Amino acid sequence: MERRVINPWTWQDELGFVQANELTGAQRVLLCSGQTSVDDVGNPINGGDMAAQVNKSLDNLETVLGQADLKLSDVVRLNIYTTDIDAFFEATPQFMPRLVQANCRFASTLLGVSRLAFPSLLVELEATAVQ
Repeated sequence: MERRVINPWTWQDELGFVQANELTGAQRVLLCSGQTSVDDVGNPINGGDMAAQVNKSLDNLETVLGQADLKLSDVVRLNIYTTDIDAFFEATPQFMPRLVQANCRFASTLLGVSRLAFPSLLVELEATAVQ
């Protein structure tokens, strides 16, 4: 598979995403359910801590990807749902380096929502990975 990043501007680079990913020759596409800050039995954890919730959501996403023999660098789209956009942006220095280091260059939509599946959840990550 070949990926070509489409970025007509540079402002998004500072926020860690790309405007589009053009994919050719892809053989596999994995559509992931939203991943949240839950433990191995589905109990919400890290209540009130946005950075910890994003990092746990990324841990869970990496677990799902790993089961499909994929990794964060295979993620081409990452939709982010959050109950607090300001807190999400404040927490980015605590999780964005992880995505950059993993070479995770994703197209994205950030959506503010009134609530997620459990009231204590602050963020949910929905990914599409391609190989």
